[in-house]
Amino acid sequence: MLRLLGILFTVLLAIATAIAVWPQFFHLEQTYPFAQVVAARGAVLGALLLLALLAMLLMLSKTLRGFAASVLIIALLGAAATALIGVNRGFGRNTLPDATDTSIRVLSWNTAGEVVSAETIAQEVVDSGADIVALPETTEAVGEEIAVMLRDQGHPMWVHNVQFNPDVVDGPKSWQTTVLVAADLGQYSVIESSQDGSSNTGSVPSVVLMPVDGSGPTIVAVHAVAPRREEMGQWRSDLQWIADQCPEGDFILAGDFNATIDHMAPLGVGGGDMGYCRDVASRTGNGLSGTWPSSLPELLSAPIDHVMASQNWTPTGSMIIADASGSDHRGLVVQLEPAATE
Repeated sequence: MLRLLGILFTVLLAIATAIAVWPQFFHLEQTYPFAQVVAARGAVLGALLLLALLAMLLMLSKTLRGFAASVLIIALLGAAATALIGVNRGFGRNTLPDATDTSIRVLSWNTAGEVVSAETIAQEVVDSGADIVALPETTEAVGEEIAVMLRDQGHPMWVHNVQFNPDVVDGPKSWQTTVLVAADLGQYSVIESSQDGSSNTGSVPSVVLMPVDGSGPTIVAVHAVAPRREEMGQWRSDLQWIADQCPEGDFILAGDFNATIDHMAPLGVGGGDMGYCRDVASRTGNGLSGTWPSSLPELLSAPIDHVMASQNWTPTGSMIIADASGSDHRGLVVQLEPAATE
């Protein structure tokens, strides 16, 4: 009986490990609770290594040696596969190349309402040299404060905002998303369907900006709902909407996707991760550097904040802002260069 139980446990462990390492194979990457498990691959790797250590200790017992050996093999295979994915995406590289005359830098930071001060955000924009700043949960008033500070420091930026339920006094800050765009990039305007919510993420707003003169990338500041058990349907709908915002063309997406690139497996087109857009961090050595929650080390948290760009942009670097300044999200800065044309 014990032997049968051991075999059953081993089989179930092998299945569970396979799902945790690559839920895409089973089409479970957007299904509760597997979506939550795969969100933090660093934690999965740590758990598998801990299980391997426990199995090695159990091998000291002759009666459990065969069972423990099976568990050890499964844990090591799972850990090796997870580590290989980590090597491919990057465990962390917090440096940016020097800016060039043609490069664009994009900052994405969910500031948790007014937890992060306007002064802190403005200073980060200056320090990072950001040209586009996506700020989910930042109000328009705070965005205007930031713009005034940046103007006084010789870094003028236009402020754009979308707010859900604007008639509600003192509504949640998550009902607003603010975007700042450097004046050097030209004038942008929020498209009407984004402003009135007729085409937008469902519970918290995203912002779609179009260049007024038609020259320059379409900018989408993203905020998808969190994948809580009761919100899974809306979360999947939000991710599909975001993917639809990047057809072929010139696009930059940035913000709080509340999803890792594992969750985006069915949403990429033509080599992209979301529509035709490609994730910058995972292509510049920071794919496993987590941004939420900031209370945990980067490798144990989930990389759910992203900057993505269409294929006419080449990712050249990314950097996680280690100091979250009180927010539950770390910021992310990336650098893009126009792709070489033949």
